[in-house]
Amino acid sequence: MSMDAAEDKFPFLRDGIAQIAFVVKNLEETVRRYWEIFGIGPWHFYTYGKPLVRKMSYQGKTSEYSMRIALSYIGKLRIELIQPLNGDSIYKDFIREHGYGLHHVGLLVDDMEKAVDEADKSGYSVVMDGSGFGLHGDGHYAYLDTEDDIAICLELIERPSGRHPPEYIYPPPEE
Repeated sequence: MSMDAAEDKFPFLRDGIAQIAFVVKNLEETVRRYWEIFGIGPWHFYTYGKPLVRKMSYQGKTSEYSMRIALSYIGKLRIELIQPLNGDSIYKDFIREHGYGLHHVGLLVDDMEKAVDEADKSGYSVVMDGSGFGLHGDGHYAYLDTEDDIAICLELIERPSGRHPPEYIYPPPEE
């Protein structure tokens, strides 16, 4: 399939990869190493789960899971580090099956409902999602069941119009 054909079938591929994400054992330790070794930072920390994430599903059913994440950038590419906390999730599945490491790549979408419908029509269902984490109750992420076919999970991301302040930033901003 040519890139044009792939973009026709999956329009959300058009803008390329916006994020790469890793599942890690210890979020703080990993962030510290990324900063000390590579100079990647600053990192913004959040805990995703109820009540921040208003709606969550896993394996097609309403679910409650939580994870701590840290976000930074390498140029325009967002880096996300994820430490799973509670509940069943694709992160815990990944650790059980593969250990820690590169988990997914993220693709930005403007209309999550449309992107999920396009993926579903092409045979890729949502395995886990969450929505309502933005400042105004917007924002949505959805993981597609693509690992068996392309060796990695794809995440569709509809970024919120505004984000809650991070729990903390590392390294701390200089006063």
